[in-house]
Amino acid sequence: QVPGASGEGTDAVVILEKTPFQEEKVLDLLKKHTKLELQMSNDIYSTYHLYPPPELSEIKTTVVYPATEKHLQKYLRQEVHLIRESWEDYKNITLPFIQSQSFSIQWVYNILEKKAEAERIIHENPDPCNGFVLVPDFKWNQSQLDDLYLIALVHRREVKSLRDLTAEHLPLLGNILQEGKEAVRKRFGVPGSQLRIYLHYQPSYYHLHVHFTALGYDAPGSSVERAHLLADVMDNLEMDSMYYQKRALTFTLRADDLLFKKFQEAGRV
Repeated sequence: QVPGASGEGTDAVVILEKTPFQEEKVLDLLKKHTKLELQMSNDIYSTYHLYPPPELSEIKTTVVYPATEKHLQKYLRQEVHLIRESWEDYKNITLPFIQSQSFSIQWVYNILEKKAEAERIIHENPDPCNGFVLVPDFKWNQSQLDDLYLIALVHRREVKSLRDLTAEHLPLLGNILQEGKEAVRKRFGVPGSQLRIYLHYQPSYYHLHVHFTALGYDAPGSSVERAHLLADVMDNLEMDSMYYQKRALTFTLRADDLLFKKFQEAGRV
């Protein structure tokens, strides 16, 4: 908790992450000013505790403040369960749940309206129907390309998730795929063949967005039960405009997730 204006504690989420090693700085870790403590030695093998100098000990720190109960639940360790959601489940359980929630996505609108993070925009297609904004994800500090991570946020506000997509959205998705890859190539020198471009279902927030990550990076949420490759999504919509209003979708939910409790109440778990 952090002190609030009234003097009372207000919940916050503080996330500490070790940043990846930068290749050009690895040699600096092995110089004389680095403290080493021998832990074990056996023939040609030895292990040490290494204490790098402060400038090489960066910890990426993300703060969510003030944090809602949903934020706190998101980051607490919990059991997870696999859910198989039919279209009927979506209409009867998931969609009413989404509509009943007040989880703010004002931060998304701030980016789209350039009220925040305008200087971080990598690329924008301003078309209100088929346009988007491409920005670095908070998970990426932009110091190295190994963990490259960007997000494309669509300008359209009525498209919440994969379930809303039809063939009508193919021009929008095509713009994200082609323009996004070209923007990443121009800015960071990473070709499209080395990018993983995908959507989440369930998403962590209900405003359509597409993830761009380095192919060699094991990004959070890139596993098969959550990630849907954008190129595959487009192929599916070209075959059947109503593909995502027909098929069952599989995803994981935490045991403390309110949506999981809704599935339990409906006898679907």
